[in-house]
Amino acid sequence: MLSNNTKRAHTPALQPIVPGIVGWRNVFVNLYYINEQEVAGIGRPWVLLDAGLPLSAAHIQEYAAQLFGPANPPQAILLTHGHFDHVGALPDLLEAWPTVQVYAHPLELPYLTGLSSYPPPDPTVGGGGMAAISFLYPKKPLDLGSRVKALLDDRSVPHLPGWRWVHTPGHTPGHVSFFRESDRTLLAGDAFVTVKGESVVATWQQKQEVHGPPAYFTPDWEAARASVELLADLEPEVAATGHGIAMHGNELRRQLQELRDHFQTQAVPTKGRYVGHPAVADASGVVSVPPPVISSWVKGLVVAGLVGIAVAVLRRRDKESG
Repeated sequence: MLSNNTKRAHTPALQPIVPGIVGWRNVFVNLYYINEQEVAGIGRPWVLLDAGLPLSAAHIQEYAAQLFGPANPPQAILLTHGHFDHVGALPDLLEAWPTVQVYAHPLELPYLTGLSSYPPPDPTVGGGGMAAISFLYPKKPLDLGSRVKALLDDRSVPHLPGWRWVHTPGHTPGHVSFFRESDRTLLAGDAFVTVKGESVVATWQQKQEVHGPPAYFTPDWEAARASVELLADLEPEVAATGHGIAMHGNELRRQLQELRDHFQTQAVPTKGRYVGHPAVADASGVVSVPPPVISSWVKGLVVAGLVGIAVAVLRRRDKESG
């Protein structure tokens, strides 16, 4: 049974979300095993949502075998978006599952077919360790070639007839979430998350709180705001996100509505590379990005360095004149 008052220490890495959906916490990012028949079992068909971190393919396959039996690959792999922590195991998984097709939004395809890198992260926003080291995260696109296809315009989801996809851009141009109307289950990806994703401590503890998309990797805040509004209007009963432990019921809806109503103050940084100046992208990938913002600590180092140089020059002059 889902709880809205739990943390990492009280939850297993492999956790049932609702009947038919099991989530796996892959270090700090989540992926989901989905069975439309709502009961896992040997030989049952299933779909994988997102593909976790690099070097995690063996664990993904191991858990799949536990849930659905060995030699039973997914019918498809669905992607909310193509950031490194959501597609890291894809190359190894596609090698192990040579007939499995990947699906993503058309605007996400440039980053999955080698055409474009994502806009650079902004390590100056978010105020946490995950944000501070974001400049180290992989940014180069995968090239899945013909193994990735665009989701259909009719919003249907391959092999999941009870679901529809929802375009939720902002965190990435082609970010999508998935919604099942029958029980109002929402798989939100990183359109919003249920942990403060910029903080190392919060990410480790996994305290359940609704937050905006991870700030350091969000290049279009106006689109992100509109996406949160769209998802809040769905009034989900359960939300399982890309980061954090799933939440449910009135507390989920209350926090999500609060984020919607106060998005500017709760989610948008006061300043940053993409604040007021979004990256521009089209069907071919990134078109333009604003210049980087120099953080205050970097400015401090520069000022300190200039002061040090000035002091050294003055001392040398004094020595030469003496």
